[in-house]
Formats: sequence, structure tokens, C-alpha cells
Amino acid sequence: MDPTPINGLATYSQNVKSIIDNNCVVCHAAVPKNGAPMSLVTYDQVKNAVLNRGLLTRISLENGDSSLMPQGGPRLPQTTIDIINKWNQDGLLEK
Repeated sequence: MDPTPINGLATYSQNVKSIIDNNCVVCHAAVPKNGAPMSLVTYDQVKNAVLNRGLLTRISLENGDSSLMPQGGPRLPQTTIDIINKWNQDGLLEK
């Protein structure tokens, strides 16, 4: 199911947390699994991943790229990636 477009500012709590929980936490849990290098369970961890760990680049790669996240693909829908991009452009707000 594609997320609904956002009116106003994107926030972690309202728009991004559910995407991360549904697509990333399987490996990027409080104790990372399957070779994941860090957790993505808190606002600060996800914000740091966007700012310093290339999260937006990794989820935006094409299917078949070995660095694509989620690992092994398939690539997230572009509408989902757009929400995380909007959150970044809107200032990475928590709430």
C-alpha cells in the first residue's frame, strides 16, 4: 500500500517511523541482525542515518544494486522514498 501524500511538513513520528518500522527494523533492530551496521529504532538513529550514513542514497538505488536497501530488494516504492526525502527537506523534524 502506497503512503498518502503529505500536506504540510513531514515528521518522523507521523510519516517516517512507520516506513522504517515496516521496512528496515527487521535487520536494523535494537540489536542489528543480518550484518546491519546500526540500529534504526529511534528518531535520533534514523536522523543520523540520513545525515551521516547515506540512508537516502541506499534506498534510492536501482533494483539489482548490491548496496540497495532493503537488502536484496525490491526497492521501496518511489512514493515511500519521496516521503523520506520530504522529511529531510523539511528539516528532519521529530514531531
